[in-house]
Amino acid sequence: MKFKNHLLSSILIAVLTLSACGGSKTEPDDTSSGLDSILQLESSLLTNQGVDLILYFPNDVLTNIQWSQTSGSTIDLLAVNSKVVGFTPTSSGDYSFKATFNKNGGASQTLTKSITVTNNASLITARLAHEVLSGNKVSLRAQLDTNIDSSLIQWQQVDGPTVSLTESDPNGHLAIFFDAPQVSKDTYISFEASVTDQGTKHTDTVTVLVEPANTINASAYFDTRVAKVFPYNENSPYKDNLTNCVYSNTLTSSCTLSKLPLIAEEVQNSSNTPSVDTIMDRVVVSHQWMGDRFKEFLINNDPNNDIKNLLRATTAIVISYDVRPSFYWAATGAIYLDADNFWLTAQERDTINEAPDFRADFGNDLKFVMPWRYVKENQYASSYIPATVRTNRAAIIGLYKLTSLMYHELAHANDFFPSTEWYIHSSQTRILDAALSSDFESDQLSISLPLQSQTMRNLAQVSFAGESANSTQKAYLPADIEGFFSPDIANDFYAYSSLREDYAMLFEELMMQKRFDVFRDVAITNQPTGDNISATDYIVTWGQRGRIGEESLKPRVLFSASRVLPEFDSVAALNTVPEPIAMTVGDDWIENLTISPANAQRSEKKGLKLEPQPIFNRYYQKALPKH
Repeated sequence: MKFKNHLLSSILIAVLTLSACGGSKTEPDDTSSGLDSILQLESSLLTNQGVDLILYFPNDVLTNIQWSQTSGSTIDLLAVNSKVVGFTPTSSGDYSFKATFNKNGGASQTLTKSITVTNNASLITARLAHEVLSGNKVSLRAQLDTNIDSSLIQWQQVDGPTVSLTESDPNGHLAIFFDAPQVSKDTYISFEASVTDQGTKHTDTVTVLVEPANTINASAYFDTRVAKVFPYNENSPYKDNLTNCVYSNTLTSSCTLSKLPLIAEEVQNSSNTPSVDTIMDRVVVSHQWMGDRFKEFLINNDPNNDIKNLLRATTAIVISYDVRPSFYWAATGAIYLDADNFWLTAQERDTINEAPDFRADFGNDLKFVMPWRYVKENQYASSYIPATVRTNRAAIIGLYKLTSLMYHELAHANDFFPSTEWYIHSSQTRILDAALSSDFESDQLSISLPLQSQTMRNLAQVSFAGESANSTQKAYLPADIEGFFSPDIANDFYAYSSLREDYAMLFEELMMQKRFDVFRDVAITNQPTGDNISATDYIVTWGQRGRIGEESLKPRVLFSASRVLPEFDSVAALNTVPEPIAMTVGDDWIENLTISPANAQRSEKKGLKLEPQPIFNRYYQKALPKH
């Protein structure tokens, strides 16, 4: 079993049998005591036990929902506009909540709910109750007392239409995944997580409210169910078009620039930087906290205005719990960001869907991998916090990961919409048509300074696009790959996946090095097999830190950077880029962390946790629609 695919390759599929209390009903009975009320399914509550409150009106349309807490120790409610709020009280006592809403377009109504949390602590917590649409992907996670073996956990569906569960196995059955069933009205489905310790069974129940959704049109731009989102700024001048133009299953044709123009239109001059408020008018979120964190990022971590300036080539920013992986899409002109880049509290992380990346199995048949990472002063630039550890994190922990992502994806935006073309399109032109009419600078890069290795291009389609490897490709050893890659002029394996990605990779690496003194490592290693594989099992055949310092690559870096962000002095930056540092052949991936000459120390010494495995896939190029 391969370490990098451990989660997916150890998945267990199980159609669960409902317990007697849940029966096998397909939807809740309208005569239940919870109808038209705030529903709480658990009769008693302990501290550290998940609480689910559901605004349950299956026969009505609710709008303008707003939850608030009216008494008790402060609870951080992160889905205040949803029909469902889930949270975990850490102290006993009485709590009260209020929900206001409009029913069927009528006058505002208010319901209240009080709960009592006892002083006993639960040894198991199931999270997080929330609202989804039919067809949405759902993930739920259990947390156990540290003294209990996680492999003992059991999940059982106890209410609602039967679903097929996928369980994660590497650390016990701590997380489950499923697709929300099709329903004709609001329907709740509940799951019990349990563990038996020293003869005593401990349980917690978590509930998901499934809302009906129309069948997705065959020509829809988003052909799998996307989450419900809303404009971060309710007073945005684009609020009426924003969501429908960038993240909706009803979108079947690209919107016109009159409905959703580039942010550059707001500044009217290609040398002006848009304000944070201007940018936030274009933000779409599934949870308000996601927009809050993005705004903080722009205010606190963009001192040179790089990100704000790069955003001029976009129409919107979408941050949602179900975006994974992040991407830029010319069909809408928007950038889509995985909310995992933004959480600072454990409660915020609870709201994010953690379904595995669909590309995790790509390239399994090859005998090599090409891992990469960002490092600063011989340490990982970002710290890794596993999902099994529920903790808060400081913004600096994920800052460089987020910043490099933004540089990369916004390089794509400025390839499709370069500054020379921001003001030439008619307002009645569709966003997609305007994007495709561009004189792509990435195309020009491939003509003027092309990559040479077709072998690497073909292998990239296996590793990043999911094509099947042929017998020749399966036989290549790491030493063979060194012969293909090292003499060529790409800075990363992923650059071979497309002309667009090649262009973006060059810009990203330069900006991270010159703005933050963060260097990029790339290597060629074996692909270990078997169980319990760690990062130390990846043995380096070839590798470099700061590959853009190669003289043969510098003209390509300058070509990209000077066009993506003209305000940045890329000539001066390249004059100070140091020569690459070679990795030590035969040492493993971790041993090669401390190859820079100054401040050499292992990252553990400053409390940073090493990535459990090298990084292979991160970026994603979503195919454009054909219409």
